[in-house]
Amino acid sequence: MASHRKPRSRTRTNTPAVGITTAAIAGVSLLSAQNATADPKPSIEEVQKKVDDLYRQAGSSTQEYNKAKESTEQQRRKVDRALDEAAERTEALNESRRALGSYAAAQYRTGAVTPTAALLFADNPQSYADQTQLMDRLTEQQRGAVADHETQRAEAAKQRAQATRSLETLTDSQDSLRARKQAVQKKLAEARELLSQLTAEERARLAELERKKEEEARRKAEARAKAEAEAEAEAERQLQEREQREREQAGTDTGTGTGTGAASGTTGGTYAAKAEKVLSFARAQIGKPYVWGATGPSSYDCSGLTQAAWRAAGVDLPRTTWDQVKAGQSVATADLLPGDLVFFYDDISHVGIYIGDGKMIHAPKPGANVREESIYYMPIHSSIRPA
Repeated sequence: MASHRKPRSRTRTNTPAVGITTAAIAGVSLLSAQNATADPKPSIEEVQKKVDDLYRQAGSSTQEYNKAKESTEQQRRKVDRALDEAAERTEALNESRRALGSYAAAQYRTGAVTPTAALLFADNPQSYADQTQLMDRLTEQQRGAVADHETQRAEAAKQRAQATRSLETLTDSQDSLRARKQAVQKKLAEARELLSQLTAEERARLAELERKKEEEARRKAEARAKAEAEAEAEAERQLQEREQREREQAGTDTGTGTGTGAASGTTGGTYAAKAEKVLSFARAQIGKPYVWGATGPSSYDCSGLTQAAWRAAGVDLPRTTWDQVKAGQSVATADLLPGDLVFFYDDISHVGIYIGDGKMIHAPKPGANVREESIYYMPIHSSIRPA
């Protein structure tokens, strides 16, 4: 019997150990499974793409906010006018009521005198008749005035209610857009947090990717600048040759063959003069920070800068990129002139001012300042010539 008790004793002693070992193995297996299914750390290229996409989304949301803000300001001005008109109509109505009250009081004071007695005591029958007709007309006019002002007051109240509801709707919409903007900013903060967790080696690789992107854009701009210079030199050479031929053909006759060219030059000169003012203004803003929704003078978003620059040349542009892209003559990228506006991305969420040589001045994105940059740094959507 004793020989049977010892194995049972060992069994009771070893069972917990087996259970602990099994649990430990299961725990390790679970952790291994969790690690195997966890999201892998994004590559440097993926981080760069995510940040770029978030900045583009932020730009698009900024344009939506700008549009809502502009509409709200316009609606607020309408509401103010409606309130002023309502106040004026109310005052006119009160004045009519006071006049009518005075007239009613006069009628009450003379109410004890019958028409027959009034006729008897009048200086003459004609005087009584004239006075009666005048009072009848005044009474009718007064009633008409009161009715008119009552109608105006009702209409003013209706307009005021409509304007208030419209303003509330626009305010709600603006709040919603602001919330969306804040959501994008939160994503940007998450992306910045992700960037801050990169190792020194990873940050160096990311910087190298950015440098290569900028270098590629710069090479394209330089190639365009070379092509523009060659085209300008060729145009100048052809002009000189044409003028030389005209001088040789004219002989002693001065002729008048340059009239059309002068008119064309005047048209081109007008745009060039405006563009020079635009570029002068834009260059003066270099170094100022990008701030979404800003229109100057201390900071700008992309369309705020282009709007302010062209305003300096006497041209009023709409507020958003979506409206600015419709505010001029469409221009091919190959035909760009200084002062033209270049728009970017499929959603037309960014814009810059072309300065020549394949470059632009623009307010790039949050965290960056107004600067010169190649137009090939971002995908071009279209271009226009505002003036």
